[in-house]
Amino acid sequence: MLDVRFPGRSGLDMQRDLANCNTHLPIIFITGYGDVPMSVRAMKAGAVEFLTKPFRDQDLLDAVGTALEADRTRAPARCACRAARPLRYADRRERQVMSLVVAGRLNKQIAGELGVSEMTVKMHRRQVMRKMQATGVAQLVRLADQLGVLAPQKS
Repeated sequence: MLDVRFPGRSGLDMQRDLANCNTHLPIIFITGYGDVPMSVRAMKAGAVEFLTKPFRDQDLLDAVGTALEADRTRAPARCACRAARPLRYADRRERQVMSLVVAGRLNKQIAGELGVSEMTVKMHRRQVMRKMQATGVAQLVRLADQLGVLAPQKS
């Protein structure tokens, strides 16, 4: 919850700063000094609600419920986005190896399929695990599922 009139800076400025930091929290504005342009600006910037004093308790409770629900529906997307971040740094071969590991292939099978040595596969696999911050194959599979990384079908 933000007040439009904070000492030193406005809640609208704080909302903008949070957005610039890529921090997407549901925001409810409360003010005794609001006007239509101010509320339009807040809502366009993603505020869940803009309440002017005096307001009913139920209005605030409804706004909090809406904000919590909005945050809950965005949580899986945030999780997938955080999981995808390390994958952006993986090169093409690492992505191939990851896809084959997720499909359940052994290092020897991956090496044969990609035409590289088993040692090269182990190196790429280690890099993928490090970049994805996965402690094991099961966690890597969960991350790949979150990201929608499709494993190739066994022939």
